[in-house]
Amino acid sequence: MSFRTGPSVFKDRGKVSFDYVPDKLPHRELQVDRLFSIFRPVGDSGLAANAFLYGSVGTGKTHTAKRFCEDFRLYANKHGRGFDHVHVNCRQKMGDDAVLLHILKHFDARFPDRGFSIPEKLDSLRKWLEKQQVHLTIILDEVDVLLKKSGSDLVYTFSRFGEEAGKGNVSMILISQRRDAIDRLDAAATSTFRRTNAVEFPKYSEEELADILKIRVALAFHPGTVDDKIVGLIADIASDYGDARYAIDLLEGAGAAADAEIAGEVGPEHVRVAKAGVTQSDLQERLAEMDRNQRLVLLGIARKIRKKTYITTGDAEEAYHVVCEEFHEKRRAHTQFWKYLQDLDAMGLIDAKKSGEGVVGKTTMISLPGVPAKVLADNIESTLKRRKAM
Repeated sequence: MSFRTGPSVFKDRGKVSFDYVPDKLPHRELQVDRLFSIFRPVGDSGLAANAFLYGSVGTGKTHTAKRFCEDFRLYANKHGRGFDHVHVNCRQKMGDDAVLLHILKHFDARFPDRGFSIPEKLDSLRKWLEKQQVHLTIILDEVDVLLKKSGSDLVYTFSRFGEEAGKGNVSMILISQRRDAIDRLDAAATSTFRRTNAVEFPKYSEEELADILKIRVALAFHPGTVDDKIVGLIADIASDYGDARYAIDLLEGAGAAADAEIAGEVGPEHVRVAKAGVTQSDLQERLAEMDRNQRLVLLGIARKIRKKTYITTGDAEEAYHVVCEEFHEKRRAHTQFWKYLQDLDAMGLIDAKKSGEGVVGKTTMISLPGVPAKVLADNIESTLKRRKAM
């Protein structure tokens, strides 16, 4: 078997992987500062601390917690204190037993999967921490899954670690998408968790997503393979959700699409390929619901935008005129054409928005939010020719 290969746009694809935690997290400085104010007693006095991070998917909760713990280790070490952390995804490690096993394997990869009860596992962890003289911060990600399945006993037990010795040697960072997840803690556990230690992670703005993407482009891609227009297009798409994870996934997917074509650089069409969530059958069903002129307008846009990020309404109308001549269809007046654009925008097949700064006057800029232009054009052409033959 031979493989079609060529130069890749990636210089280090691992830098756009989900597991990669960058050294700096732009637009999360306030959250990091808040975490430091909560955890400072851990480094200064060896006291335990707890925090609760909440926010939507892709708002940087997990990466911020991991990055903070890595950096806080240095602070604690300077104050003569050992510090370590372990991250547990409670959706993947469901239940108290699975969470404890994951934590123990962080210290001893050979710790047996079976044969130890929960109290025995807790005792093993306690002895290890006392022997190593290390303060452990446990990051319980998607903690509401654990609380729903097992209750808050384990959280409460961790909060009481080290009390016999007069000091706490376990801290916690709980993470959830839901602000009210902490309400699932029982009274005993809630007493150890100050509600004032909740840290909110708001959705990212389009500008903030662009800043994040530019950093990942510099880390992951060869110079000159991803320009600012592509970054802007991805940030625009992902800004509907404020989701950095989605934006980075789109960036990686667009790079993979460019490599598949041996294109040498990432173009708008590669972003659309990465974004495409509409299957062929779904697309054909949606096209079947449209009238002929709506399809002609959409075909003109798909052809015109193929290698561009955005086109103007003037570009779209000009392309519509060309398509009408090709298919021997009488073109409609500007007012009717504008209505077709509004219909297509409402259907989610195009994204039409007013131009921003840098464009003379006010015009409407059009982009394709989901379906790759070539896929869209091929399907419309097939539909139009099939109807004509009937």
